Amino acid sequence: MKELRSHLIGVDQGDEALFSDFEDGGEMWTGEGPRERRRTIRFARPFLRPPAVHLGVSLWDVDTASAMRAEIVSENITEQDFEIVFRTWLDTHVARVRVAWMAIGELASDDDWDVR
Repeated sequence: MKELRSHLIGVDQGDEALFSDFEDGGEMWTGEGPRERRRTIRFARPFLRPPAVHLGVSLWDVDTASAMRAEIVSENITEQDFEIVFRTWLDTHVARVRVAWMAIGELASDDDWDVR
């Protein structure tokens, strides 16, 4: 569990189109085997510490001729940014994906003291 000790809590959010491979025959739409896409998202304002990041699929356009296999995770979360990672494998063909994200964490305040 992430404990928030600050009285100043920030919530940043967005909706990011990761790819649209059906238009140009990209590998997510035409490929086989393990495939991955990454997108770095920069926060509007840095957090005091790495925030909690939640992801949700807001658009999922896939070929139904095979099983729909996918994983979506947030990785490399820092105070300034994080990566959305989408993976699929075997014969799953994904035309396009859009991901909604939300980051919640502590923000620095003018009242904070850094005594070292």
